[in-house]
Parts: sequence; structure tokens; C-alpha cells
Amino acid sequence: MHGEYKMPGGKLVVIDLDVRDGRLADVQLSGDFFLEPDSALHAINAALEGQPEQASETALADAVLDALPPDVMMYGLSPQAIAVAVSRALHREAEA
Repeated sequence: MHGEYKMPGGKLVVIDLDVRDGRLADVQLSGDFFLEPDSALHAINAALEGQPEQASETALADAVLDALPPDVMMYGLSPQAIAVAVSRALHREAEA
């Protein structure tokens, strides 16, 4: 599954994933944003891996935020934007 989201005032956020047994699997975040340090990308993918398919955008954004150390810098990207891209990959309406 594939989802994209252009964050307002930010960059393109792309999520590719599968669903197995009702959980997110093989999650890959990409796009034209920047993360420092680079290892934050792995932490984000790992945080989403195994999340319930029906998890809310808020729960997904919280999982991403909880997985990142405080020194991570996100440029053109936010946990909320990642959650919207996941929802789009799952063909769900974005939360209001």
C-alpha cells in the first residue's frame, strides 16, 4: 500500500506498507524532508511497524513521537504528517 501527504508549508511525506494479521508491516517512510540524525528514519519505521491497522492518526503520531529521542530534528516533516500518510496508504479518510 502507498500513501502520500504534502505537509502544509512542508515537504512530501510518502509511506509504503503492508498489512499482515491486522498490523502494519514492512513500513518504509520516504519523501523530500530532512531528518537529523539519519538514524531517526529507522526509529520512525520501527515505531510504526506492528501498529494496529485501525490505530487512529493520533495514536500513530504519538507512537512516532515516543520513539524519537529529544535531539531529533525534523525539517518539513511532523509525526502528524506521517500519520496522515499512513491513513492514506490504508485508504482511510484523514481525521478532522
